[in-house]
Amino acid sequence: MLSTIDLRGRVPSTAELRRALPRGAADVDSMLQTVRPVVEDVADNGVAAAMRYSEKFDHVIPESLVVPADVIAGALEQLDPDVRAALEESISRIRLFHEAQKPADVSVDVVPGGVVREKWIPVRRVGLYVPGGNAVYPSSVLMNVIPALAAGVESLVVASPPQADFGGWPHPTILAACALLGVTEVWAVGGGQAVALLSYGDEDEGLEPVDMVTGPGNIFVTAAKRLCRSVVGIDSEAGPTEIAILADATADPVAVAYDLISQAEHDVMAASVLITDSTDLAEAVDREVEARYGVTLNADRVKQALEGEQSGIVLVDDMEVGLKVADAYAAEHLEVHTADAAALADRVTNAGAIFVGNFSPVPLGDYSAGSNHVLPTSGTARHSSGLSTHTFLKAVHVVEYDEAALKGVADTVVALADAERLPAHGEAIRARFEDLSAPEENR
Repeated sequence: MLSTIDLRGRVPSTAELRRALPRGAADVDSMLQTVRPVVEDVADNGVAAAMRYSEKFDHVIPESLVVPADVIAGALEQLDPDVRAALEESISRIRLFHEAQKPADVSVDVVPGGVVREKWIPVRRVGLYVPGGNAVYPSSVLMNVIPALAAGVESLVVASPPQADFGGWPHPTILAACALLGVTEVWAVGGGQAVALLSYGDEDEGLEPVDMVTGPGNIFVTAAKRLCRSVVGIDSEAGPTEIAILADATADPVAVAYDLISQAEHDVMAASVLITDSTDLAEAVDREVEARYGVTLNADRVKQALEGEQSGIVLVDDMEVGLKVADAYAAEHLEVHTADAAALADRVTNAGAIFVGNFSPVPLGDYSAGSNHVLPTSGTARHSSGLSTHTFLKAVHVVEYDEAALKGVADTVVALADAERLPAHGEAIRARFEDLSAPEENR
Protein backbone atom coordinates (compact mmCIF):
# COMPACT_ATOMS: atom_id res chain seq x y z
CA MET A 1 0.00 0.00 0.00
CA LEU A 2 2.87 2.36 0.85
CA SER A 3 5.39 3.19 -1.84
CA THR A 4 9.06 2.47 -1.13
CA ILE A 5 12.16 4.61 -1.55
CA ASP A 6 15.32 2.48 -1.35
CA LEU A 7 18.36 4.42 -0.17
CA ARG A 8 20.42 1.38 0.76
CA GLY A 9 23.97 1.04 -0.47
CA ARG A 10 24.93 4.70 -0.05
CA VAL A 11 24.93 7.61 2.31
CA PRO A 12 22.78 10.21 0.54
CA SER A 13 23.65 13.88 0.72
CA THR A 14 21.27 16.41 2.22
CA ALA A 15 20.61 17.81 -1.26
CA GLU A 16 19.71 14.35 -2.57
CA LEU A 17 17.41 13.71 0.38
CA ARG A 18 15.51 16.95 -0.19
CA ARG A 19 14.76 15.78 -3.72
CA ALA A 20 14.08 12.15 -2.91
CA LEU A 21 11.99 12.14 0.25
CA PRO A 22 8.19 12.17 0.02
CA ARG A 23 6.67 15.45 1.05
CA GLY A 24 3.17 16.81 1.36
CA ALA A 25 2.78 20.28 -0.05
CA ALA A 26 0.11 22.94 -0.16
CA ASP A 27 0.42 25.42 -3.01
CA VAL A 28 -0.35 28.56 -1.05
CA ASP A 29 0.80 30.81 -3.89
CA SER A 30 -1.97 29.46 -6.12
CA MET A 31 -4.57 30.49 -3.55
CA LEU A 32 -3.45 34.07 -3.02
CA GLN A 33 -5.46 35.55 -5.88
CA THR A 34 -8.55 33.69 -4.67
CA VAL A 35 -8.20 34.80 -1.07
CA ARG A 36 -6.93 38.35 -1.66
CA PRO A 37 -10.39 39.76 -2.61
CA VAL A 38 -11.85 38.22 0.53
CA VAL A 39 -9.20 39.80 2.73
CA GLU A 40 -9.56 43.19 1.03
CA ASP A 41 -13.37 43.08 1.27
CA VAL A 42 -13.30 42.27 4.98
CA ALA A 43 -10.62 44.91 5.58
CA ASP A 44 -12.90 47.51 3.96
CA ASN A 45 -16.32 46.30 5.11
CA GLY A 46 -15.73 44.36 8.31
CA VAL A 47 -18.49 42.20 9.77
CA ALA A 48 -20.89 42.73 6.86
CA ALA A 49 -18.39 41.23 4.43
CA ALA A 50 -17.44 38.42 6.82
CA MET A 51 -21.10 37.46 7.17
CA ARG A 52 -21.49 37.28 3.39
CA TYR A 53 -18.58 34.87 3.17
CA SER A 54 -19.97 32.79 6.03
CA GLU A 55 -23.16 32.40 4.03
CA LYS A 56 -21.21 31.51 0.89
CA PHE A 57 -18.69 29.08 2.37
CA ASP A 58 -20.32 27.81 5.58
CA HIS A 59 -23.92 28.04 4.32
CA VAL A 60 -25.12 29.85 7.41
CA ILE A 61 -25.26 33.37 8.84
CA PRO A 62 -25.03 33.47 12.64
CA GLU A 63 -27.43 35.70 14.57
CA SER A 64 -24.42 37.72 15.59
CA LEU A 65 -20.74 37.38 14.82
CA VAL A 66 -19.88 37.63 18.52
CA VAL A 67 -21.10 34.52 20.30
CA PRO A 68 -23.29 35.49 23.31
CA ALA A 69 -22.06 34.60 26.78
CA ASP A 70 -25.11 32.42 27.49
CA VAL A 71 -24.42 30.33 24.39
CA ILE A 72 -20.85 29.70 25.54
CA ALA A 73 -22.01 28.84 29.07
CA GLY A 74 -24.79 26.60 27.74
CA ALA A 75 -22.32 24.61 25.65
CA LEU A 76 -20.35 23.77 28.78
CA GLU A 77 -23.48 22.82 30.71
CA GLN A 78 -24.49 20.38 27.97
CA LEU A 79 -21.02 18.92 27.45
CA ASP A 80 -20.70 15.16 27.85
CA PRO A 81 -19.20 14.55 31.34
CA ASP A 82 -16.56 12.18 29.98
CA VAL A 83 -15.44 14.74 27.40
CA ARG A 84 -15.38 17.44 30.07
CA ALA A 85 -13.23 15.28 32.34
CA ALA A 86 -10.87 14.55 29.43
CA LEU A 87 -10.56 18.25 28.59
CA GLU A 88 -9.94 19.18 32.21
CA GLU A 89 -7.20 16.56 32.56
CA SER A 90 -5.56 17.74 29.34
CA ILE A 91 -5.82 21.37 30.43
CA SER A 92 -4.04 20.54 33.67
CA ARG A 93 -1.12 18.88 31.89
CA ILE A 94 -0.78 21.47 29.12
CA ARG A 95 -0.96 24.35 31.61
CA LEU A 96 1.70 22.78 33.83
CA PHE A 97 4.17 22.51 30.96
CA HIS A 98 3.47 25.87 29.31
CA GLU A 99 3.57 27.88 32.52
CA ALA A 100 7.04 26.47 33.14
CA GLN A 101 8.20 27.77 29.74
CA LYS A 102 8.04 31.48 30.57
CA PRO A 103 11.60 32.81 30.47
CA ALA A 104 13.14 35.01 33.15
CA ASP A 105 14.20 38.59 32.52
CA VAL A 106 17.97 39.14 32.28
CA SER A 107 20.08 42.07 33.49
CA VAL A 108 23.81 42.33 32.71
CA ASP A 109 26.28 44.97 33.94
CA VAL A 110 28.32 45.13 30.73
CA VAL A 111 30.64 47.71 32.34
CA PRO A 112 30.35 49.74 35.53
CA GLY A 113 27.49 52.13 34.86
CA GLY A 114 26.39 50.35 31.70
CA VAL A 115 23.46 47.99 32.02
CA VAL A 116 21.66 46.01 29.33
CA ARG A 117 18.46 44.26 30.27
CA GLU A 118 16.20 41.89 28.39
CA LYS A 119 12.60 41.89 29.48
CA TRP A 120 9.78 39.72 28.14
CA ILE A 121 6.54 41.48 27.29
CA PRO A 122 3.38 39.62 26.24
CA VAL A 123 1.71 40.43 22.95
CA ARG A 124 -1.20 42.69 23.96
CA ARG A 125 -4.08 41.11 22.00
CA VAL A 126 -4.13 37.85 20.05
CA GLY A 127 -6.57 36.07 17.78
CA LEU A 128 -6.65 32.30 18.08
CA TYR A 129 -8.07 30.40 15.12
CA VAL A 130 -9.75 27.04 15.67
CA PRO A 131 -10.71 25.24 12.44
CA GLY A 132 -13.87 23.40 11.53
CA GLY A 133 -14.15 21.11 8.52
CA ASN A 134 -13.39 17.41 8.63
CA ALA A 135 -13.26 17.19 12.42
CA VAL A 136 -13.96 19.07 15.65
CA TYR A 137 -10.87 20.48 17.36
CA PRO A 138 -11.42 21.46 21.01
CA SER A 139 -7.80 20.40 21.50
CA SER A 140 -6.77 23.33 19.30
CA VAL A 141 -8.55 25.67 21.72
CA LEU A 142 -6.38 24.29 24.51
CA MET A 143 -3.15 24.41 22.49
CA ASN A 144 -3.66 28.07 21.54
CA VAL A 145 -5.31 29.56 24.60
CA ILE A 146 -3.20 28.00 27.35
CA PRO A 147 0.21 29.26 26.15
CA ALA A 148 -1.29 32.70 25.49
CA LEU A 149 -2.59 32.84 29.06
CA ALA A 150 0.72 31.51 30.41
CA ALA A 151 2.52 34.31 28.58
CA GLY A 152 0.27 36.89 30.22
CA VAL A 153 -1.65 38.03 27.12
CA GLU A 154 -4.24 40.50 28.41
CA SER A 155 -6.81 40.21 25.59
CA LEU A 156 -7.65 37.28 23.35
CA VAL A 157 -10.41 36.20 21.01
CA VAL A 158 -11.11 32.74 19.61
CA ALA A 159 -12.49 32.57 16.06
CA SER A 160 -14.10 29.39 14.74
CA PRO A 161 -16.43 28.76 11.78
CA PRO A 162 -20.21 28.96 12.25
CA GLN A 163 -21.96 25.61 11.96
CA ALA A 164 -25.31 25.24 10.25
CA ASP A 165 -26.04 22.19 12.43
CA PHE A 166 -25.65 24.25 15.61
CA GLY A 167 -27.69 27.36 14.95
CA GLY A 168 -24.89 29.25 13.26
CA TRP A 169 -22.58 29.12 16.28
CA PRO A 170 -19.22 27.34 16.38
CA HIS A 171 -19.34 23.69 17.38
CA PRO A 172 -20.54 23.41 21.00
CA THR A 173 -17.49 21.39 22.05
CA ILE A 174 -15.30 24.26 20.86
CA LEU A 175 -17.40 26.68 22.90
CA ALA A 176 -17.29 24.41 25.94
CA ALA A 177 -13.49 24.28 25.77
CA CYS A 178 -13.45 28.09 25.64
CA ALA A 179 -15.69 28.21 28.71
CA LEU A 180 -13.41 25.86 30.64
CA LEU A 181 -10.48 28.20 29.99
CA GLY A 182 -12.38 31.38 30.84
CA VAL A 183 -12.47 32.67 27.25
CA THR A 184 -15.30 35.18 27.01
CA GLU A 185 -14.79 36.54 23.48
CA VAL A 186 -15.58 34.11 20.66
CA TRP A 187 -16.32 35.05 17.06
CA ALA A 188 -18.42 32.84 14.81
CA VAL A 189 -16.35 33.26 11.68
CA GLY A 190 -14.00 30.96 9.80
CA GLY A 191 -11.69 30.70 6.84
CA GLY A 192 -9.75 33.55 5.28
CA GLN A 193 -12.47 35.99 6.35
CA ALA A 194 -11.74 35.16 10.00
CA VAL A 195 -8.04 35.94 9.62
CA ALA A 196 -8.89 39.21 7.85
CA LEU A 197 -11.43 40.28 10.48
CA LEU A 198 -9.02 39.46 13.29
CA SER A 199 -6.36 41.50 11.52
CA TYR A 200 -8.43 44.58 10.67
CA GLY A 201 -11.34 44.47 13.14
CA ASP A 202 -14.51 46.51 12.70
CA GLU A 203 -14.66 49.72 14.69
CA ASP A 204 -18.34 50.27 13.96
CA GLU A 205 -19.19 46.86 15.42
CA GLY A 206 -16.85 47.25 18.39
CA LEU A 207 -14.48 44.51 17.20
CA GLU A 208 -10.92 45.42 18.05
CA PRO A 209 -8.17 44.05 15.77
CA VAL A 210 -5.50 41.78 17.20
CA ASP A 211 -1.71 42.00 17.10
CA MET A 212 -1.09 38.34 16.30
CA VAL A 213 -3.04 35.47 14.72
CA THR A 214 -2.18 31.87 15.59
CA GLY A 215 -3.68 28.45 15.02
CA PRO A 216 -3.92 25.86 12.26
CA GLY A 217 -6.25 25.95 9.28
CA ASN A 218 -6.73 24.92 5.68
CA ILE A 219 -4.97 26.40 2.67
CA PHE A 220 -7.39 29.36 2.54
CA VAL A 221 -6.58 30.24 6.15
CA THR A 222 -2.87 29.88 5.41
CA ALA A 223 -3.13 32.13 2.35
CA ALA A 224 -4.98 34.76 4.40
CA LYS A 225 -2.27 34.61 7.06
CA ARG A 226 0.34 35.29 4.40
CA LEU A 227 -1.64 38.23 3.05
CA CYS A 228 -2.19 39.70 6.54
CA ARG A 229 1.25 39.16 8.01
CA SER A 230 2.32 42.72 7.19
CA VAL A 231 -0.51 43.89 9.48
CA VAL A 232 -0.32 41.26 12.24
CA GLY A 233 2.12 38.66 13.44
CA ILE A 234 1.45 35.00 12.65
CA ASP A 235 2.75 31.82 14.18
CA SER A 236 3.42 29.91 10.94
CA GLU A 237 2.04 28.87 7.60
CA ALA A 238 0.76 25.40 8.39
CA GLY A 239 0.98 22.75 5.68
CA PRO A 240 -0.54 19.25 5.70
CA THR A 241 0.13 17.26 8.85
CA GLU A 242 2.94 14.72 8.78
CA ILE A 243 4.43 11.90 10.82
CA ALA A 244 7.78 10.20 10.34
CA ILE A 245 8.65 7.05 12.27
CA LEU A 246 12.29 6.05 12.70
CA ALA A 247 12.22 2.33 13.51
CA ASP A 248 14.46 -0.72 13.59
CA ALA A 249 13.69 -4.45 13.74
CA THR A 250 12.64 -4.21 17.42
CA ALA A 251 9.61 -2.06 16.61
CA ASP A 252 6.05 -3.39 16.88
CA PRO A 253 4.65 -3.36 13.32
CA VAL A 254 1.05 -3.15 14.54
CA ALA A 255 1.74 -0.07 16.67
CA VAL A 256 3.71 1.56 13.85
CA ALA A 257 0.89 0.83 11.38
CA TYR A 258 -1.73 2.40 13.63
CA ASP A 259 0.42 5.48 14.20
CA LEU A 260 0.81 5.97 10.44
CA ILE A 261 -2.94 5.54 10.00
CA SER A 262 -3.73 7.97 12.82
CA GLN A 263 -2.11 10.91 11.08
CA ALA A 264 -3.45 9.91 7.68
CA GLU A 265 -7.03 10.39 8.87
CA HIS A 266 -6.52 14.14 9.26
CA ASP A 267 -6.49 14.95 5.57
CA VAL A 268 -6.00 13.38 2.14
CA MET A 269 -2.76 15.39 1.92
CA ALA A 270 -1.44 14.11 5.27
CA ALA A 271 2.01 12.49 5.08
CA SER A 272 2.91 9.22 6.82
CA VAL A 273 6.53 8.10 6.42
CA LEU A 274 8.39 5.11 7.86
CA ILE A 275 12.20 5.23 7.92
CA THR A 276 13.75 1.84 8.69
CA ASP A 277 16.79 -0.38 8.16
CA SER A 278 14.67 -3.55 8.44
CA THR A 279 13.02 -4.93 5.32
CA ASP A 280 11.11 -7.38 7.50
CA LEU A 281 9.62 -4.51 9.52
CA ALA A 282 8.84 -2.54 6.36
CA GLU A 283 6.95 -5.47 4.84
CA ALA A 284 5.14 -6.22 8.10
CA VAL A 285 4.06 -2.60 8.58
CA ASP A 286 2.79 -2.39 5.01
CA ARG A 287 0.74 -5.56 5.55
CA GLU A 288 -0.68 -4.27 8.83
CA VAL A 289 -1.60 -0.90 7.31
CA GLU A 290 -3.38 -2.63 4.44
CA ALA A 291 -5.24 -4.92 6.80
CA ARG A 292 -6.28 -2.32 9.37
CA TYR A 293 -6.91 1.07 7.77
CA GLY A 294 -10.34 0.06 6.46
CA VAL A 295 -11.90 -0.28 9.91
CA THR A 296 -11.42 3.38 10.80
CA LEU A 297 -14.26 5.88 10.43
CA ASN A 298 -12.23 7.87 7.91
CA ALA A 299 -11.00 4.98 5.78
CA ASP A 300 -11.40 6.72 2.41
CA ARG A 301 -9.40 9.71 3.58
CA VAL A 302 -6.74 7.45 5.10
CA LYS A 303 -6.39 5.45 1.89
CA GLN A 304 -5.84 8.55 -0.23
CA ALA A 305 -3.26 9.90 2.19
CA LEU A 306 -1.31 6.65 2.53
CA GLU A 307 -1.28 5.99 -1.21
CA GLY A 308 -0.35 9.59 -2.04
CA GLU A 309 3.11 10.62 -3.14
CA GLN A 310 3.66 12.33 0.22
CA SER A 311 3.64 9.01 2.13
CA GLY A 312 5.88 5.97 1.94
CA ILE A 313 8.60 3.75 3.38
CA VAL A 314 12.26 4.79 3.23
CA LEU A 315 14.79 1.93 3.43
CA VAL A 316 18.27 2.70 4.76
CA ASP A 317 21.34 0.62 5.62
CA ASP A 318 21.44 1.48 9.32
CA MET A 319 20.12 3.88 11.93
CA GLU A 320 22.99 6.32 11.38
CA VAL A 321 21.71 6.91 7.88
CA GLY A 322 18.16 6.75 9.22
CA LEU A 323 18.96 9.60 11.61
CA LYS A 324 20.34 11.65 8.72
CA VAL A 325 17.17 10.97 6.73
CA ALA A 326 14.98 11.98 9.68
CA ASP A 327 16.88 15.25 10.12
CA ALA A 328 16.65 16.00 6.40
CA TYR A 329 12.91 15.31 6.44
CA ALA A 330 12.40 17.44 9.59
CA ALA A 331 8.99 16.00 10.39
CA GLU A 332 6.24 17.81 12.22
CA HIS A 333 5.96 14.67 14.40
CA LEU A 334 8.85 12.19 14.70
CA GLU A 335 8.42 8.91 16.52
CA VAL A 336 11.50 6.85 17.46
CA HIS A 337 10.93 3.09 17.80
CA THR A 338 14.38 1.57 18.20
CA ALA A 339 16.29 -0.51 20.71
CA ASP A 340 18.02 2.65 21.96
CA ALA A 341 15.14 5.05 21.38
CA ALA A 342 16.01 7.62 24.05
CA ALA A 343 19.66 7.86 23.03
CA LEU A 344 18.80 8.13 19.34
CA ALA A 345 16.06 10.71 20.00
CA ASP A 346 18.60 12.88 21.84
CA ARG A 347 20.62 13.09 18.63
CA VAL A 348 17.74 14.32 16.48
CA THR A 349 18.13 17.99 15.55
CA ASN A 350 15.18 18.60 13.22
CA ALA A 351 11.63 17.79 14.30
CA GLY A 352 8.60 19.71 15.51
CA ALA A 353 8.13 17.26 18.37
CA ILE A 354 9.86 13.95 19.16
CA PHE A 355 8.00 10.98 20.61
CA VAL A 356 10.27 8.45 22.26
CA GLY A 357 9.48 4.74 22.40
CA ASN A 358 6.44 2.57 21.96
CA PHE A 359 4.39 4.24 24.68
CA SER A 360 4.72 7.84 23.45
CA PRO A 361 2.63 7.89 20.26
CA VAL A 362 1.73 11.10 18.44
CA PRO A 363 -1.97 11.01 19.48
CA LEU A 364 -0.77 11.40 23.08
CA GLY A 365 0.82 14.71 22.07
CA ASP A 366 -2.24 15.70 20.08
CA TYR A 367 -4.30 15.78 23.25
CA SER A 368 -2.89 15.09 26.65
CA ALA A 369 0.90 14.79 26.92
CA GLY A 370 1.23 18.42 28.00
CA SER A 371 3.19 19.43 24.89
CA ASN A 372 1.76 21.56 22.11
CA HIS A 373 0.36 20.11 18.90
CA VAL A 374 0.65 23.24 16.75
CA LEU A 375 3.96 22.35 15.12
CA PRO A 376 6.11 23.30 12.10
CA THR A 377 5.34 21.38 8.90
CA SER A 378 6.80 20.96 5.40
CA GLY A 379 10.39 20.74 6.62
CA THR A 380 10.29 24.05 8.48
CA ALA A 381 11.26 22.24 11.69
CA ARG A 382 14.82 22.70 10.38
CA HIS A 383 14.59 26.32 11.54
CA SER A 384 11.29 26.90 13.37
CA SER A 385 9.59 25.83 16.58
CA GLY A 386 6.04 24.89 17.43
CA LEU A 387 3.54 27.03 19.27
CA SER A 388 4.53 27.72 22.88
CA THR A 389 4.42 30.33 25.59
CA HIS A 390 7.38 31.98 23.80
CA THR A 391 5.16 32.59 20.74
CA PHE A 392 3.18 35.18 22.67
CA LEU A 393 6.15 36.98 24.22
CA LYS A 394 8.40 39.72 22.83
CA ALA A 395 11.98 40.12 24.01
CA VAL A 396 12.79 43.80 24.47
CA HIS A 397 16.31 45.06 25.20
CA VAL A 398 16.62 47.99 27.59
CA VAL A 399 19.91 49.94 27.49
CA GLU A 400 20.92 52.26 30.34
CA TYR A 401 24.44 53.78 30.39
CA ASP A 402 25.64 56.63 32.59
CA GLU A 403 27.99 59.38 31.41
CA ALA A 404 31.21 57.61 32.36
CA ALA A 405 30.14 54.34 30.75
CA LEU A 406 29.25 56.07 27.47
CA LYS A 407 32.48 58.05 27.47
CA GLY A 408 34.44 54.85 27.93
CA VAL A 409 33.09 53.35 24.72
CA ALA A 410 32.69 56.55 22.69
CA ASP A 411 35.85 56.07 20.60
CA THR A 412 34.74 52.53 19.73
CA VAL A 413 31.34 53.70 18.49
CA VAL A 414 32.85 56.58 16.51
CA ALA A 415 35.40 54.29 14.84
CA LEU A 416 32.74 51.82 13.77
CA ALA A 417 30.41 54.58 12.56
CA ASP A 418 33.19 56.08 10.43
CA ALA A 419 34.06 52.63 9.07
CA GLU A 420 30.46 52.22 7.95
CA ARG A 421 30.42 55.74 6.42
CA LEU A 422 27.73 56.86 8.85
CA PRO A 423 29.52 59.76 10.55
CA ALA A 424 26.38 61.25 12.07
CA HIS A 425 26.17 58.20 14.29
CA GLY A 426 29.56 59.06 15.73
CA GLU A 427 28.71 62.74 16.00
CA ALA A 428 25.65 61.84 18.09
CA ILE A 429 28.10 60.33 20.58
CA ARG A 430 30.70 63.09 20.39
CA ALA A 431 28.09 65.83 20.84
CA ARG A 432 27.62 64.70 24.42
CA PHE A 433 31.27 65.39 25.25
CA GLU A 434 32.48 67.96 22.69
CA ASP A 435 31.29 71.30 21.35
CA LEU A 436 30.37 70.45 17.76
CA SER A 437 29.70 73.94 16.45
CA ALA A 438 27.31 74.16 13.52
CA PRO A 439 28.67 75.80 10.35
CA GLU A 440 27.88 79.52 10.15
CA GLU A 441 25.73 79.10 7.04
CA ASN A 442 23.42 76.67 8.91
CA ARG A 443 22.88 78.91 11.91
